[in-house]
Amino acid sequence: MVMTLWDSGCNMTRDREPVLGSFHFVCILAFIVRSMIQFSESLEFTVDYSNRNLTHVPKDLPPRTKALNLSQNSILELQVSDVSFLAELRVLRLSHNRIQRLDFGVFKFNPDLEYLDVSHNQLRDISCCPVVSLKHLDLSSNDFDVLPVCKEFGKLTKLSFLGLSATKFRHLDLLPIAHLHLNYILLDLVGYHGKDGERESLQVLNTKALHLVFHPNSLFSAEVNISVNALGCLQLSNIKLNDGHCQRLITFLSELTRGPTLLNLTLQHMETTWKCLVQLFQFLWPRPVEYLNIYNLTIVESINNEIFIYSETVLKALTIEHVTNQVFIFSKEALYSVFAEMNIGRLTISDTPFIHMLCPPSPSTFVFLNFSQNVFTDSVFQGCSTLKRLETLILQKNGLKNFFKVGLMTKNMSSLETLDVSLNSLDSGAHEGTCTWADSILVLNLSSNVLTDSVFRCLPPKVKVLDLHNNRITSIPKDVTHLQALQELNVASNSLTDLPGCGAFSSLSVLVIEHNLVSHPSADFFQSCQKIRSIAAGNNPFRCTCELREFVKNIGRVSGEVVEGWPDSYTCDSPESAKGTPLQDFHMSALSCDTVLLIVTIGVTLLLLAAIVVFLCLRFDLPWYLRMVFQWTQTRHRAKNIPIEELQRNFQFHAFVSYSEHDSTWVKNELLPNLEKDGIRVCLHERNFVPGKSIVENIIHFIEKSYKSIFVLSPHFIQSEWCHYELYFAHHNLFHEGSDNLILILLEPILQDNIPSRYHKLRALMARRTYLEWPTEKGKHGLFWANLRASFIPRLSLVNEEDVKT
Repeated sequence: MVMTLWDSGCNMTRDREPVLGSFHFVCILAFIVRSMIQFSESLEFTVDYSNRNLTHVPKDLPPRTKALNLSQNSILELQVSDVSFLAELRVLRLSHNRIQRLDFGVFKFNPDLEYLDVSHNQLRDISCCPVVSLKHLDLSSNDFDVLPVCKEFGKLTKLSFLGLSATKFRHLDLLPIAHLHLNYILLDLVGYHGKDGERESLQVLNTKALHLVFHPNSLFSAEVNISVNALGCLQLSNIKLNDGHCQRLITFLSELTRGPTLLNLTLQHMETTWKCLVQLFQFLWPRPVEYLNIYNLTIVESINNEIFIYSETVLKALTIEHVTNQVFIFSKEALYSVFAEMNIGRLTISDTPFIHMLCPPSPSTFVFLNFSQNVFTDSVFQGCSTLKRLETLILQKNGLKNFFKVGLMTKNMSSLETLDVSLNSLDSGAHEGTCTWADSILVLNLSSNVLTDSVFRCLPPKVKVLDLHNNRITSIPKDVTHLQALQELNVASNSLTDLPGCGAFSSLSVLVIEHNLVSHPSADFFQSCQKIRSIAAGNNPFRCTCELREFVKNIGRVSGEVVEGWPDSYTCDSPESAKGTPLQDFHMSALSCDTVLLIVTIGVTLLLLAAIVVFLCLRFDLPWYLRMVFQWTQTRHRAKNIPIEELQRNFQFHAFVSYSEHDSTWVKNELLPNLEKDGIRVCLHERNFVPGKSIVENIIHFIEKSYKSIFVLSPHFIQSEWCHYELYFAHHNLFHEGSDNLILILLEPILQDNIPSRYHKLRALMARRTYLEWPTEKGKHGLFWANLRASFIPRLSLVNEEDVKT
């Protein structure tokens, strides 16, 4: 397992020096196996019939199948007809079935077959007919008496992985493939049992990695000498030891670890006593093994002080992962001192019940320590001054709580550059004295703790990479002035409401601030952070309003490689109408977002409208039209409210017309035709006055016999005495009857000052009554006549023509 300092989900710099784990040099093995699996999984035509309780190979397989998985079924045999029609087959998995015999001749019609897995079956016999294209062949976990390697296997020149099993060995069993350059050989020794009292031997000539699997429930008792030429990686699985069998493992390893090429030794699923484990360390210390890995270790019986001589060693790294301790009462120093005093460069002890680790008693050679996923407390390495060479310290996922004690722990680690204390319970709330850190720290991982804003006031002064994601930070204080070297900052999954400026982080080039509460980030971020080359600010609740407009515009100006996750991770969260809208599709006009511009625009628009209205008024005499429409409306309203008794009166005429002789042409050519065509009877003095009666009598009589009195006003009208009399009598009748029977038509403009003072009634009428103006424009005549006709009620009952003459 390769351990990385930073969470894989964070866009931060990884540990500069790779942390050795899982098989280190066995990476050759891992690469081969993984590449084959990935190869098969990526094939376009893959058929998976695993775990279907099949007893035979299905006959309806697609002919173009390239990868076929038939594992975990109950298939008993494999025949030519089962796979002959699969001409393009490249991967076949048949593990965990019940096959007892395999004839390689069944694959003669599968020339491209590269991966064949028939492990965990009941094979006892195979018939060799080589499939020369094979790269991966696994025959392990079967019932072979001897290794199933026939001379035809020597033709498998492409073979890279070979898995075998047997109950006994012969020295030259692998001779047929001695000339092949294999990358990996798996020997299943679960059922192995040698001859009593005899030690067998097996020569494995060429392979880079050898994996031996023993019985999981039996004490290690392999009495076999295995020698390998140029072996680079060795893995042993299922090692069960007590103090009596410990020497058997050491003897077994003596031959395998003799050569100088073995760099990596891995022990997996190991159960042993503490005494035996220390003896094993002591045996390997002077050996050429550079990387020792122990996975799934169980310690039994007792833990006591053991003598360990730290001689010179080429061992570079010891990795122990997942320890189960079945010894509950023991001396802590007996356990921890063995590891603390090791003279190696790299030590990993993770996923264990260890609660502490001792400080080395003398200057230590450790440059890398990984104690992740243990139960260490704040007391670890306090006051320790012997880790001067330590460069990387990983205390991830422990029981650390006091943030300031962690800083104090590093005080004397003068070479420390990388510190990972993520996934603890560190709290920066209570400040306990001076903030102390090793000045050399460049990479600091404080993620997944309970740190708050105050953490920014107690950080290593030269830190370049800082991971604070998944804490309780709500803001970054403005007075942070001591992080001028900071280049990469991860504050994802906190409660920040804005992007931090670069005033306090003048060297900042990478910022991760995803999954916070940033709703309207500062528009000047990119101006403040000129050196930024990567920002990940997606998955925030962006509020798509005017405040966000400038930020979106600024994002559009930078390169797409700078903004991580753009545009998919950047969407509007509010208002509801914009929810889910990508920020790149969010647009608001400058007018709606600029108050000053909006006010100016509205003002200019109103001025323009006012100018247009003034122009229309002047050009089309709009006031005149409005006044005429108002008069028409008022007239219609008054007509509806005329008393019924007035409507029932008998009139001889609809209208009595008073005018000056100078205006007679207009009256006869305009007024009369337009009124009389609608049935309105008009009384004119020259045609309707009764001869023999005085003019005054005629005026009074016909004014009373007319529903309305029309006065055609003009400068000539005010000069006529008779017109004045008619106006006088009509006005008198208005007050006498209490009705509104006067209609004033202003034929020509009359100035109030030009009306003689003796015509005070005319002055008063014109001052308080609405009159109709005769428009000179022909286009306005229609509205004038409509207004005039509205003054008459067509339901009026008029007397007969004879009555008029009478």
